[in-house]
Amino acid sequence: MQNDVANNMEEMFVPIKEYIKNEDSLELIKKAYLYAQSMHEGQLRKSGEPYMIHAIQVGYNLAKLHAGPSTISAGLLHDVLEDCSVTKDEMTEIFGEEITMLVEAVTKIGNIKFKDEKEYQAANHRKIFIAMAKDIRVILIKLVDRLHNMRTLQFQSPEKQVKIAKETLAIYASIAHRLGLSEIKNELEDLSFFYIHKDEYYRIAKLVENKKNERDLQVTNMLDHISKTLKAQNIEFRIFGRSKHLYSIYKKMTTKNKRFEEILDLLAIRIVTKTELNCYEILGHIHSEYRPIPGRLKDYIAMPKMNMYQSLHTTIVGDDGRIFEVQIRTEFMDDIADNGIAAHWAYKESRKYDQNKEQKEIESKLSWFKDFVNVDAEASYDDPKGYMEAVTTDIFDANVYVMTPLGRIIDLPQGACPIDFAYRVHTEVGHCTVGAIVNEILVPLNTPLKTGDVVKIKTSKQSTGPSEDWLKFVKTQHAKNKIKNVIMKKETERKAEFVSKGEQILKEELRKRGFNEADYLDKNKIESVVAQFRLSTYVDLLYAIAVKSVSVVNFVEKLTNQKKSVNLDNESIEKIYNREMPTKNSSKTGIKVEGVETMMLSLAQCCLPIHGDEIIGYITKGSGVKVHRVDCPNIINEKKRLIEVKWDDISEKHHYFAHLLMLSSDRNFLLTDIVTVTSQNKAMLQNISSDVNNETLTVTTKMIVQVDNFEHLRVLIANLKKIESVINVNRIIQ
Repeated sequence: MQNDVANNMEEMFVPIKEYIKNEDSLELIKKAYLYAQSMHEGQLRKSGEPYMIHAIQVGYNLAKLHAGPSTISAGLLHDVLEDCSVTKDEMTEIFGEEITMLVEAVTKIGNIKFKDEKEYQAANHRKIFIAMAKDIRVILIKLVDRLHNMRTLQFQSPEKQVKIAKETLAIYASIAHRLGLSEIKNELEDLSFFYIHKDEYYRIAKLVENKKNERDLQVTNMLDHISKTLKAQNIEFRIFGRSKHLYSIYKKMTTKNKRFEEILDLLAIRIVTKTELNCYEILGHIHSEYRPIPGRLKDYIAMPKMNMYQSLHTTIVGDDGRIFEVQIRTEFMDDIADNGIAAHWAYKESRKYDQNKEQKEIESKLSWFKDFVNVDAEASYDDPKGYMEAVTTDIFDANVYVMTPLGRIIDLPQGACPIDFAYRVHTEVGHCTVGAIVNEILVPLNTPLKTGDVVKIKTSKQSTGPSEDWLKFVKTQHAKNKIKNVIMKKETERKAEFVSKGEQILKEELRKRGFNEADYLDKNKIESVVAQFRLSTYVDLLYAIAVKSVSVVNFVEKLTNQKKSVNLDNESIEKIYNREMPTKNSSKTGIKVEGVETMMLSLAQCCLPIHGDEIIGYITKGSGVKVHRVDCPNIINEKKRLIEVKWDDISEKHHYFAHLLMLSSDRNFLLTDIVTVTSQNKAMLQNISSDVNNETLTVTTKMIVQVDNFEHLRVLIANLKKIESVINVNRIIQ
């Protein structure tokens, strides 16, 4: 397409008249041409040429793609709404709603304010993609518009050249590739490459030129050899050499870290034949004549790419040791390879566009097309950057083709796993996933998928839904959004349950102390105390009480300005005092009772208090006082037999035990790292055990550690959380 130029209406109409014969359609295009010419009269481009030349080039290149008359007309008019004093109503009156809709969809966003340039670009692209998903003609106009702008980019400032080239490479070349418009894609990539990395462009161009004569001779010899082989089999074919464009060479050199000489398919041969059967016959004859390189055979006929591309690819070693890539396809496949969607394009003026048979066929083949709308439905309208990230990941980078057991092809980005696959099949399949079988083998859910894999998802209605751990290895934004939505919903429901539970605990504590809850659950009174606990709202407080991050005892004491009363009978107290023992106000546990010389004290084994915890004493029958953490569920509902106890400030060192529960992703040497970190923090490991969940690939580790005090334990937990693959560490009550 690069050498195709039209400078006036007559030249533009040459390709149009090759396939549009209806006089009314030709008159419509002529009308659009003349109207655009009058509107752009006197306007010049930065090159100094009349602005209308740009409109002519857009119309001409649309005709080369065999676009319909309405599409060509909209292409000619695509800048009229933006650059000329024409309103939408005026254009609708002259050209109708269909053409006006196309022009409006292509028109750039103008008077919207954004925080920065990136957000502006993201929002602009988002509008294009959504409009494109509703009507594919929008992107065809936009692509040929961008193609001509890139061909004349030398007239822009260097800064703008780089900016436009980067956008073209990231967005428009990717769209052209997904639509199978390889000629447009290749030219956009090479032009962008030239402006972004000029030095590299010239270096690779020189390498290609230096090898040109040698390469041409090698390809010619190979063409002769293959031709003789195929002619002997009486197969109808045509054969020719194909050169790789500069950007694709550069990309292979950088992404695969290869030298120029190492790129296998620099020397490429294309064979075009009549039927699919001929394609496979030719492949067999070539493999019998030349040695194929293992792992380089790709059958895109049986499994077409998502842009409708079909071909057989094989890499062979020639007689002189040179390596060649051979592509084998039918004439129709060859047309698709070069022109993609344009090879299917046939717009009939007599039908409404959205009911057009050919359009529906195209959209059914380009099943990924609706993803532009699906991504938008999942994305926040306030986050155009997030939308662009999702489009780039889920659509543009999707080049791994895997199949369902029934043969449906699913396209995914590199590194995608069975969870990504499950969510692409259906949201509910993703939610209920419990396992995956790839090529008849049960695999972990984080297994990266490869092109050609057949994937079967195991589901269960009893599944608890997606795991938060899945977010660590899924690749598609679609899967991430679906998983996050479920987790947020669960979190909201869980928080509501905890808030209700916290309110019940608070009310019970007030009633236990003999207070009327109505007197104290006043909003203003509550919120004044809530702030002292570094919380924002009453709801936050209730949640904190329920999860025991705030002591209900402490809160009520602050709320009512009263300490907890002790309700004990004299007989019970007398039993636990040992007045015969020497005077001593602390025990070996480091705990004391104010005003009492000696008391039988021991730490409760259920919650294992540590020096620094908030504690309370529970008077047992015959075993003295058991000291619990105030949030211990075993005493939280006790109304009697409680006594106030405190930690002693003596200098003697004590040791305490704590139960920890750790959740981690499964990996090698996890336990070794846990033991090492525990030792480095000068804590003694008393016991450790682990269980692996093969479905979620997570490890639950239970530990008993010996520490000096609460601060020692806090530092240990903080460092355990820093271990690679550790998700969470919590102190638990047995």
